[in-house]
Amino acid sequence: MTDKIRTIKGMHDLLPNDISWWQKLESVAAKVFSSYGYAEIRTPILEKTQLFTHSIGESTDIVEKEMYAFEDRGGEHIALRPEGTAGVVRAALEHGLLFGQPQRLWYRGSMFRRERPQRGRTRQFHQLGVEVFGFAGPDIDAEIIVMAERLWHRLGIKGLRLEINSLGSNSERASYREKLVAYLRSRFDELDADSQHRLERNPLRILDTKNPTTRELLTQAPLLQGSLGDDSRAYFDKLINSLEKLGVAYTHNPFLVRGLDYYSDTVFEWVTDELGAQGTVCAGGRYDSLIQQRGGKPWPGIGFAMGEERLVELMRQEPLTGIGTPEVYLVLAGDESPLAGLQLAEVLRDELPNLRLQSNMDGGSFKAQFKRADRSGAQFALVLASGEIASNCVTVKPLRGQGEQVSVARAELAQWLRTHISQPITNAG
Repeated sequence: MTDKIRTIKGMHDLLPNDISWWQKLESVAAKVFSSYGYAEIRTPILEKTQLFTHSIGESTDIVEKEMYAFEDRGGEHIALRPEGTAGVVRAALEHGLLFGQPQRLWYRGSMFRRERPQRGRTRQFHQLGVEVFGFAGPDIDAEIIVMAERLWHRLGIKGLRLEINSLGSNSERASYREKLVAYLRSRFDELDADSQHRLERNPLRILDTKNPTTRELLTQAPLLQGSLGDDSRAYFDKLINSLEKLGVAYTHNPFLVRGLDYYSDTVFEWVTDELGAQGTVCAGGRYDSLIQQRGGKPWPGIGFAMGEERLVELMRQEPLTGIGTPEVYLVLAGDESPLAGLQLAEVLRDELPNLRLQSNMDGGSFKAQFKRADRSGAQFALVLASGEIASNCVTVKPLRGQGEQVSVARAELAQWLRTHISQPITNAG
């Protein structure tokens, strides 16, 4: 007897009962991004491994421990994308998007990291993100941060906190790195094993440790702000001033560094206490040197990515309405009703493009059909039997206590539904 084939560890199916949350998240995000003038871009799931080792950094946890990388049958080194920025930068360079005017782009899709699965963190996960190219000042930093906050409001997500920091320029960060390494080497035996390993290859990542003993050591470590020059300080001050004028609450976290080598100047995270240890739901920052590293001309860039799994977890704290569940259920009886019902349903979809209508199929008694209608979650049942067909009308029966059933002429049905369904229906798609 063969074993049942199941999903790979850390990779999950999204079932119909769950997908409505994802549809709401992605549709609201698309509208918010579009309202700020961002255009969608889609890149391949598979890229050359070199793209990520050069962009993200060979000493990062992602490349060292987590990336799915392999040699294909043609001898090419391939990787499943572990994040979105590198692929978007590659596409922008490859297709000449960075010549001339600045670009505001957004993306969505699956990413892959072989790490320990836990709540809100899976090996195949999904991200929404934005990438902006061509703006050198802090105004765009403020825009993408306030855009993220607008998205939280539209999704009904509460309790997120913005943490922000400045990494300064590459040379300033290198100077700070030397000071930090000197301090940590003097306390090497007190570091946890993971931090001891990072000390030689990626010491700034120690600032993000969750180990309580190492965190205590860091309270006495030199701060990155002490290595920032006047220009970096002024840049950060302008950004903070803009956030305050826009009413965006924030916390300056001097230990926030992010895990990717390409960041400089602004870095930020939106965090929550509702998801346990995996509290970051959105993170990003500025990467002004990345495009030049990838072979392009010097060109500023900034972006963020948000984990859809974690956002959906937060969205589930409020009831979901208006997505997936039909608003009306079509009950059919009699030999003529199946065809007449199909015709009626298509007419209503033409007249009300946003109407969510589900038709009964494969017959059944009135009692059985009304049970199906009730289980569907619809607000109204539309009854089409021989009597309704003969009189060119439809019986409308409320399913959620909205009054008595009524008979509505076919010609007036679309307007009746537009008026009575609790979620407004617009004529536009």
